[in-house]
Amino acid sequence: MTRARGPKYIIHFKRRRKNLTDYKKRLALLKSGRPRLVVRKTNNRIIAQIIKYVKVGDKVIVSTDSTKLRKYGWFDKPNIPTAYLTGYLCGKESLKKNVKSFVLDIGIARPTKGNLLFAVMKGAVDAGLETNYDDKIIAQERLNGLHIAEYAKKLKSDEQKYKRQFSGYIKQGITPEDIPDLFEKVKSKIV
Repeated sequence: MTRARGPKYIIHFKRRRKNLTDYKKRLALLKSGRPRLVVRKTNNRIIAQIIKYVKVGDKVIVSTDSTKLRKYGWFDKPNIPTAYLTGYLCGKESLKKNVKSFVLDIGIARPTKGNLLFAVMKGAVDAGLETNYDDKIIAQERLNGLHIAEYAKKLKSDEQKYKRQFSGYIKQGITPEDIPDLFEKVKSKIV
């Protein structure tokens, strides 16, 4: 095994070597001078944070994740309606802390059209925060879960497929066909 030696050899930051941080993209976001809406998706939750850069390190102003929606009557499922409500909740909490605008930071996730990370951004914008974005990036009709309800109605005739597909909702006592109504109730509770 040969080792790289010499004055031109560069050892990159550990987070870059492990492909966890794109420092070029991060620097471009920090140059805006605006707080970042940092959005991350795990297998079980969606995390939204408003973070401001200071010289000693990043300062988290507001931190919200999808589990906080339980107290408003929502369920745990990392889908587009949950992402929108998480962003909406983060936006409302940010307004209380005097944050007016943000720049979206999705990390190393791919910015594909319809990605639920953009639903978080749309929720924050609808809550009253400002940012530059294109309305075409997220389908408006998918934000409230209407697509889930329509699919559930189609599968209702085949009970076995229905139970298999929507078992997570059924375990939590939620009828998938009622998701748009539940969405509106939860959104109205977030103040």
